[in-house]
Amino acid sequence: MCFSATSSFIASGVIGLIGIATLRHVREPRTLLFAAVPMLFAVHQFTEGMVWLGLDGWINKLALDHVGFLFMLYAQGVLPLLMPIAVMLMEPPGWRRKSILGLTCIGALVFAWDVFGLIFLPSQIVVEHNSIGYHNAMTGSFWVSCLYILATCGALLLSTHHVVKAYGVLNVIVLTIVQIVKAYSFASVWCFYAATMSVMIYWRFKQLNIDIETPNGLSPILRPFLLSWLRLTKRDPARDG
Repeated sequence: MCFSATSSFIASGVIGLIGIATLRHVREPRTLLFAAVPMLFAVHQFTEGMVWLGLDGWINKLALDHVGFLFMLYAQGVLPLLMPIAVMLMEPPGWRRKSILGLTCIGALVFAWDVFGLIFLPSQIVVEHNSIGYHNAMTGSFWVSCLYILATCGALLLSTHHVVKAYGVLNVIVLTIVQIVKAYSFASVWCFYAATMSVMIYWRFKQLNIDIETPNGLSPILRPFLLSWLRLTKRDPARDG
């Protein structure tokens, strides 16, 4: 997050609780990856908290390099591939799904390019105006950034599900604002706001509005919860017979 280690760890804890609450409402395997987005962002924020500790001298340079690499790997490499895959899995057959599949291929290309750059080119992590700037010559090129946005946000905007599309619209708005105001720490600030906006994902899963067979509506077939162990429900001896 763009303030301190403490704020990053607090954000990680809060978003992590939202992530667990979201996973508790998953009823279909194909929605599991999208439902896991808040939890993944929570881990990501925790990683940036560790980066802050490294920049403040609380952990050594080697540890800082490792957590910095992990933060950049998720923000710049994993997200443009993970997001279109998560959306595609929930999409019913049709032209939208085929288009999102194409964006997934673009995301895979961005993933391969950025991971190569992060492994073989030096990265610089610096504090700029109370925010963390992550710089790598290969991952920061203009055309890669365009493909990144196309894969990540394009898949969200093409989705049949209204909540996914709304999440994409909000991400595009925040992305544009961050690029104008805090371009020097784009990865840090945008990922934080994308994480906080994932609360809307929790709300829709709680309302049972994300359904594969009946997008934007509740399926007449109420499926069992997929991760029932997260619900901490007690077994009913009478029901067990």
